[in-house]
Amino acid sequence: MKIFVTGYGLISAIGEGEESLSAFKAMRTGIANGDTESTKAYKLGVVKMSNEELRTKYALHNSGSRTAILGMVAAKKAFEGHKIIKGVKTGLISGTSVGGMDLTEKEHKKYIDGQMISPSAYADHSSGVSSHGIARELGISDFVNTISTACSSANNAIMMGARMIKNGILDRVVVGGTDSLTLFTMNGFRSLMINDSEWCRPFDNSRQGLNLGEGAGFIVLESEKSIAKTNKDPIVELKGWGSTSDAHHQTASSENGYGAQLAMKEALGIANLKPADIDYINAHGTATPNNDLSESHAIKAVFGSSIPAFSSTKAFTGHTLAASGGIEVVFSIMAIKKGLLLPNLNFSTPIEETKLTPQLTYEEGRKINNVLSNSFGFGGNCSSIILGK
Repeated sequence: MKIFVTGYGLISAIGEGEESLSAFKAMRTGIANGDTESTKAYKLGVVKMSNEELRTKYALHNSGSRTAILGMVAAKKAFEGHKIIKGVKTGLISGTSVGGMDLTEKEHKKYIDGQMISPSAYADHSSGVSSHGIARELGISDFVNTISTACSSANNAIMMGARMIKNGILDRVVVGGTDSLTLFTMNGFRSLMINDSEWCRPFDNSRQGLNLGEGAGFIVLESEKSIAKTNKDPIVELKGWGSTSDAHHQTASSENGYGAQLAMKEALGIANLKPADIDYINAHGTATPNNDLSESHAIKAVFGSSIPAFSSTKAFTGHTLAASGGIEVVFSIMAIKKGLLLPNLNFSTPIEETKLTPQLTYEEGRKINNVLSNSFGFGGNCSSIILGK
């Protein structure tokens, strides 16, 4: 059974949907200095619209946490032109790590300041609440679920959706991820000493850590049976996926990238493709010392001496945590549709141990048949997705 993508949508610090391509072409990051007392120590990839501005601009009927609202924007764009049809079982699976923490933080500050708090605001804290809000916005009620596996969440949501289609549980499913910026995550990554106060530098020998961001990315997966009823045109095919855990450390990946190797190999196996069939890798590339070295070793182990063009787009958007896989799968779809190689910003010197140089320029007119997109989470959870023409 083939599974196709029939819609996609994203929002991040570099824009909504294909607006992002102008930032890649101009080598223009969406990451900037924090503009409040609490965030001035950080460089962040912020979506430059308030919740109400987002609700107004995108004509949202529902409200909720910022995580939910960003998810509604991206998922609504992905589902644009799709209709709820009798006999087409439709679901939504969303990845998130932050959930409604932004609202919880506001109530906590009121409490600390001695102001009256609203206990009902805490009802949005749970990660699953954002998923149900997105589903309501789209009119989806057959199935709703939430994945929270840190930074691999969106990729795992995509995989779960694909498996449900393969097993005949769903015909069509909206999958991806969404996360907003919160002080908890900013300070949490700083306490782990993997936040860089300067511009992040994926795969560079001088890399010191990540810059956080916010956003959402969703795609619509459909079976051939579903497409026969919905009459939607396939955009790309979801060919393969793999998810593993190297169980190496609470947060770090194994030094040799063993879990990442297995995930990429599993995805290639399901896709029935050879490493040489991959034309571009959208790498996880967080710009942390551990991740980039581990991922570089894994790429070398899987692809040998014939490594395709690869890059991390996180120096443009910031690391959007659970949303990153959803956003980057959309970038991968654009790469296939338009024949693009996306650049790796802020690179100057290869990592000493692996000597790999990522794609440094924005290139058009390339023949891109298959793209591999990696997302790796805390605890060594490694997930890889393959999309193809």
